[in-house]
Amino acid sequence: MEPQRPTAPQYTLDVFADPTCVKDVCKAILHTIFFHRYFTPIAPLTRDLLDLTLPAIDDVDLETQIDQRAAALVREIDTADSAGGSASRGRGQLAILFYEKRRRKAFFFGKNEEEICWERWILDVTVGTPRTETDRIKVRKAMEKSLQKTAMKIVNIVNRDKDHIPPITTTESNPFPYQILVNPKSDGWSQRMGIFQS
Repeated sequence: MEPQRPTAPQYTLDVFADPTCVKDVCKAILHTIFFHRYFTPIAPLTRDLLDLTLPAIDDVDLETQIDQRAAALVREIDTADSAGGSASRGRGQLAILFYEKRRRKAFFFGKNEEEICWERWILDVTVGTPRTETDRIKVRKAMEKSLQKTAMKIVNIVNRDKDHIPPITTTESNPFPYQILVNPKSDGWSQRMGIFQS
């Protein structure tokens, strides 16, 4: 009998943005997470957004994937908004899952490696649409406060929670595979696997 695997820690981040900044805010947060969880030699960058300077990674493949997922989230939020009456109107979710490759005993033929999730980040995005100039000012202040609070929460988590990070056992460019998912609760496979149960 195999020993029970511990459940991967899951961190939920709540973010607020207006429709014009959703993509940039999501990209900034994803970059901040990857800055702390991308265990390879990196060229650090900083990016300014809403009077804040946040970390980023100079990696074309990662940047492309982050940009694609943030754009997909914006499209899904826009589609839900234009459909009207949707329970998810003005809301969306991104998830980052980090995996560890582990060897497993293989009987005869088959894969002798499996990927085990060791950490999950869930980004709950709420979109607020300002209707007046006064609303626009309030929404901008709320976005700045939300982004700063989220960035500090990420820093606190990564500095506090380190014991669950698997040992690096390879010299590959990125020792831990990852996935970035858009609205993962709506994916049928994730519910079957039970990884995003509330």
